[in-house]
Amino acid sequence: MKNISSVLLISALAFNQSCTTMKQTDIQQELPAPDPSLSSNPFMKKSKLQYEAPEFDKIKNEHFKPAFDYGLKQHEAEIVKIANNPAAPTFENTIVALEKSGEVLRRAQIVFSNLTSANTNPTLQALDEEYAPIFAAHSDKLYLNENLYKRIQSIKEDGLDSESKRLVQYYKQNFEIAGANLSAADKEKLKQINQELASLSTQYSNKLLEARKQGGVFFSDAKELDGLSADEIAAAATDAKTAGQPGKYLLALQNTTQQPLLQNLKNRATREKLFKASWTRAEKGDANDTRSTIEKLAKLRLKKAQILGKKNFAEWKLQDQMAKTPEAATKLMNQIATPAVETARREAKDIQDLIDQQKGGFKVEPWDWNFYAEQVRKAKFDLDESEIKPYFEITTVLEKGVFFAAEKFYGLTFKKRTDLPVYHPDVVTYEVFDHDGKSIAIYYLDFYTRDSKNGGAWMSNFVEQSYLLGTKPVIVNCYNYQKPAPGKPSLISYDDVSTIFHEFGHSIHGMFASQKYPSLSGTNVPRDFVEFPSQINEHWALDPVVLKNYAVHYETKQPIPQALVDKIKKASTFNQGYMTTELVSAAELDMDWHTVSNDSQFIPVLDFEKQSLASHGFNLATVPPRYHTPYFAHIWGGGYSAGYYAYLWSETLDNDAWEWISKNGGLTRENGDRFRKYILSVGNSVDLNQAFRDFTGHDPDIKPLLRNRGFIK
Repeated sequence: MKNISSVLLISALAFNQSCTTMKQTDIQQELPAPDPSLSSNPFMKKSKLQYEAPEFDKIKNEHFKPAFDYGLKQHEAEIVKIANNPAAPTFENTIVALEKSGEVLRRAQIVFSNLTSANTNPTLQALDEEYAPIFAAHSDKLYLNENLYKRIQSIKEDGLDSESKRLVQYYKQNFEIAGANLSAADKEKLKQINQELASLSTQYSNKLLEARKQGGVFFSDAKELDGLSADEIAAAATDAKTAGQPGKYLLALQNTTQQPLLQNLKNRATREKLFKASWTRAEKGDANDTRSTIEKLAKLRLKKAQILGKKNFAEWKLQDQMAKTPEAATKLMNQIATPAVETARREAKDIQDLIDQQKGGFKVEPWDWNFYAEQVRKAKFDLDESEIKPYFEITTVLEKGVFFAAEKFYGLTFKKRTDLPVYHPDVVTYEVFDHDGKSIAIYYLDFYTRDSKNGGAWMSNFVEQSYLLGTKPVIVNCYNYQKPAPGKPSLISYDDVSTIFHEFGHSIHGMFASQKYPSLSGTNVPRDFVEFPSQINEHWALDPVVLKNYAVHYETKQPIPQALVDKIKKASTFNQGYMTTELVSAAELDMDWHTVSNDSQFIPVLDFEKQSLASHGFNLATVPPRYHTPYFAHIWGGGYSAGYYAYLWSETLDNDAWEWISKNGGLTRENGDRFRKYILSVGNSVDLNQAFRDFTGHDPDIKPLLRNRGFIK
């Protein structure tokens, strides 16, 4: 997942509309003078570390608020100067000036956004709630400013290079999507809605973080955890002790519906308890119940879309995406949903048959699926997850797998750094070097789950690449793997391996950014394109050359046997009906929430979800959506509203492009250079549909995706 900052104006430049009539002679009087007390604030000047990496050894909670306050004032003053410039509007004095403004605010916001996702605390959470509406208002002061919009409209593209032309078009489109053409009265209504939405989204995220933390399940007897390894049980005991329950065992929740440990837990009552804790975490009627917040968000989003002249929120949101319309996105989802559900039904029968053979005496439930699916897989393919894990030690997967593939395909090399400060002791840092030996990026890695971190896995930037600003990428990948007991190896499943390759695909997209302007740089692309580079990177996990290099037994140091590799490959389409159904049902659910066109269509959250799933034929109770509405963080707090379909859209691009790579030599530098040239290094500076055609020679085709998931031959 590409982390979409809760502070969306990090690169969106804001402006105080009430100041647009200020005389030019008054502008200098409004420029804020730095308070002497800010002299030690690390956000007031560029970091002295390599590539302006954050000075985490200096950054404290108390630095954010004064940096925000000063940065807002400074930024507004800068924009007043741009908007009120008596000179005729030009690309340089308007667009480029906007790209350069807001330096202090940008630095503070981007670090703050990352910390509130990866290592938050009550102080940061309170600041997040306080400033979310302030930042939303600040963004509106840019996009709803008539004088500034007129300047941008009047800029001629003649004589500009292609990236500069693209930037002008980008600004014009963003202003119009945001409501620059609205009446003054409607602009005021929209400002209020945007502030409310920002507050609600932040409240939702904070509630969900606490709900996940409080939703973990304690067990008194280790026998209830039968099926887990000794190390996993030891880790559960450590977690319980840390949580103030010594002598017990804590199974913490991850953000998805299904929990990874369910496939190993033999005790059915334990599985049911863990699953239900996951499913109900945010609907308990307590302070962490997210349902009323969701209902408010959904209604306000509809109201916003209608003020902006659209039938529903999805129609408004998809204007600048590759899909363009909700209908196009839904058409793709429906093409995938039908064969996915049919396959899942066959998989359910296989599982029920196994339960019956074992004289289980019960019908399969969601908490049974992964446990018995693992047994079915073992029976069909003689593949046991416990056989696989010893070959996937987490650091070896990273350095000998992910990094190795990047070296073979792109010529990159990595050097571990221990001299750069980090925001948590678990974080490790690397410097990245290009094929010619030149340093191109700094890369942070944060593997383990903790109460202060949001669930899931993601990539984001601490510094974005820009030739205009003279900056190189500083990138972080965050995960939520269970930290092993002290002195024990961190062994992960093959699915976890795929996730590491996936998130690094986002990072490589950011590392290869080669844009002049920060607004168009790197991963600042449409949501339904941003997952394409990450998903295609997953394929390298099973490439024979790559796999042989990293899949090494952590004790014996022997490479994974070819027979076991063959089993993994043969089983690659196993359970795809289930996995695809849980994904596409969540995507359809998201789209349904955001294609409501009348307030009367909104009903209580749980009823709405039930109605949505039934309307699309997702009536297989044993296959719940990957995210239940109350904890669907992607769409209520993560920037993926009306956009969760993007994973499927991007996967269509991914599988099609992968077929091209496979047919043209696979893991070669020539292919890597081509992918870098046409896909990874263009940012949002070109037409991305054309970029895909330039790489593959044709328009995207859904059949490779269906073949890869085993739905067609």
